[in-house]
Amino acid sequence: MAYKINPETCVQCGACQANCPVDCIKEEAGQYVIDADSCVDCGTCEANCPVGAASAE
Repeated sequence: MAYKINPETCVQCGACQANCPVDCIKEEAGQYVIDADSCVDCGTCEANCPVGAASAE
């Protein structure tokens, strides 16, 4: 299972990136993106997102 960040919901606060234990979240063209190949499916991004933009696919 891979996590994704919904670009329509994301407010670019950076909470997901700051808390990711494997540093698989990058900012690209003003949007946070999760590298599915590096993601370990821990759910930390989902737990730390204040607007619910990060979720399992």
